[in-house]
Formats: sequence, C-alpha cells, structure tokens
Amino acid sequence: MTNPVQFKRKPIVIGIAGGSGSGKTTVANEILNKVGAHQIAFLPHDAYYRELGHLPQVQREQVNFDHPNSMETELLIEHVKTLLDGHSIEMPVYDFTTHSRTGKSIHVDPKNIILVEGILIFAEPVLRELFDVKIFVDTDADIRFMRRLERDIAERGRTVSSVIKQYQATVRPMHLEFVEPSKRYADVIIPEGGRNWVALDMVIAKLETLL
Repeated sequence: MTNPVQFKRKPIVIGIAGGSGSGKTTVANEILNKVGAHQIAFLPHDAYYRELGHLPQVQREQVNFDHPNSMETELLIEHVKTLLDGHSIEMPVYDFTTHSRTGKSIHVDPKNIILVEGILIFAEPVLRELFDVKIFVDTDADIRFMRRLERDIAERGRTVSSVIKQYQATVRPMHLEFVEPSKRYADVIIPEGGRNWVALDMVIAKLETLL
C-alpha cells in the first residue's frame, strides 16, 4: 500500500439519501459540478450490490434489491474508512441488466469530501455514523415512480410491466419500511428533489465554507 495522503483537515463525509427517483443523483451531480469533482470522492451505494453471478438469471431477478440485505454495505463502510485514512480504493462496477458485478472497478483517490449517495444509507447505523452531513431528498411518490419508470426502461433494459411489478412488490414496501423512516436522521431535507435550487445553493455554500 502506498503512503497515505496527508490532509490539512479531516475529510468531510456527506450522505445523500431519499427514495428511488427522488433526485438524489441530481443533487449529487450539482454538488460535484459546483464544489468541484477534483475535491470529491463519489461513492454511489448502487455500486455495492452483492455479487449474484453464481445464481441463475431467474433467481437473480427474484432478489429483493430494495432491501438492505441486497447491498454489501460492509464493503462500502470499509471503503469510506480507507479513504478517510488517506488511501485509494477500487470501487466495484455493477451491471443492472444482468444483476451482477462486471469484474471491473473504478479507482477512487482520497479527497477533501467523500460523497455517498443511496436510498438505504441512513437505514444502516454503522454507515450513518460516518456522515458529517446527512441530506435527505424528499419527493412525492408519483413523481418518484415516473422517474424510476423512465430510468429503468432507458438505462436498465426493463419493460413497463416489470417496473410496475417490482414497484408494487418491493420498491414501495421497502420505501415505507426502511427509506421513509430514515428521514428522521437527516440534518437537511430538500423538498422537490434536485430542482430545489435555493436549498442546493445553501448546501453548496455551506460545503464551500467547511472547505
């Protein structure tokens, strides 16, 4: 292992949570653009789905991907701690069309800000304790569903019927059980997703002050 990066101050760890399709990624991208991607190590929780390549495709499709057990959160926690210690990590790359890891990885260097984004990150106590700033993106259910429908068809090779079936079977129940209750842990709640420019400007100004 190479010598760790020496920081002038401890890196800031930010968590962005919210329901599927709430606008978390828009908020994260806005922070990356305004604060500067060169200052941020970005870790989406979606990259840490458990490896299912050993299972037949039919069994993979039956997994509840909206339950905390579907995520290898322990690896994400390890990676956040490694970055805090000044060392680089290799973040896994997940293929949502096959429900398996690709075997490739993305090299992530330690930065002044560690930005973690995902629907379940505030539902995990050990991970939650690592965040200095916790942001919850709060968006109406109907808007979230429409965004998820468009995304899963365009980016993940799903059909309309499969998206609706998954939403009814796991997405909505898991949101009510895990995601919505985790909102109480947030330091900042951003209504109307990533299009609330006033709230975003305030968050970005605060981060720039901390830096």
